[in-house]
Amino acid sequence: MGRDEAVERLLSGYRRYYTITRFDGVREEEARGLAEAVHLQKPFFSGGSELSAVCEYYEQGEKYFLFHSAQLWSTAQEEFIFLFKVPRLTLAVFRELSEYAYEAGMDMAHIGPGHMYTYISSLFICDSIDEEARKALEKCHRYKSFRFSFHGWMEFHAGALELTGGHFYFNRAGRCMEKGLRKVFADYPLPQRGMKADA
Repeated sequence: MGRDEAVERLLSGYRRYYTITRFDGVREEEARGLAEAVHLQKPFFSGGSELSAVCEYYEQGEKYFLFHSAQLWSTAQEEFIFLFKVPRLTLAVFRELSEYAYEAGMDMAHIGPGHMYTYISSLFICDSIDEEARKALEKCHRYKSFRFSFHGWMEFHAGALELTGGHFYFNRAGRCMEKGLRKVFADYPLPQRGMKADA
C-alpha cells in the first residue's frame, strides 16, 4: 500500500464526521459546516513532505432556561487533524511538520467563553521513520489551558503509520487515535501488525 492509497483510505473513514479541506490537489471536498482550513495557504516542507488534508470537527452543546435568551451554559469542542504524507520521517521533518500543525491549529481554534477543548492532531503517513523521530513523536507533549481552564484547554496528538513495517506510533495523548486507525486499515495488507508507543 502506498502513501496516496493510505491517505484516501483514511479520508474515506473521516469524511462521515469531519469537514475535509484537501491540499494535495486530488479532489475537491464538498464543504459542510464550519471550515477554517480553507483560509490556509498551501505550505511547502522539506524532505518531500506534503500536507494532504486538514480534517475539522466541531460540536456545541447548550442548555437554556425556558428561552434561548436565557442560556444557562454552553460547551464547544473542536478537533483539527493535519494529515501529512512523508517519504521518510526524520527528526527534523517531524519537528517542522508538528510545529506547523500546532501553529495552524491554534490559529484555527475558537478559544473563549464556552470553549471546552481543542484537539490538534498531526498524523504522518510515511514509508519509513527514523529512530530519533519515533522517540520524539512518542515523547511529544503539548498541553495548554486558557484562563485557568475557564476557557478550556488544548491537547496535541501525534500519530504515525509506517508503511514499510506496518507499525503505528503514537504519543501518550494520541493513543485515542489507535482504535480508529486500526479499524480503517484492518483489511489492508500491512507487512506486520504492531503498535509502538511510549510506556
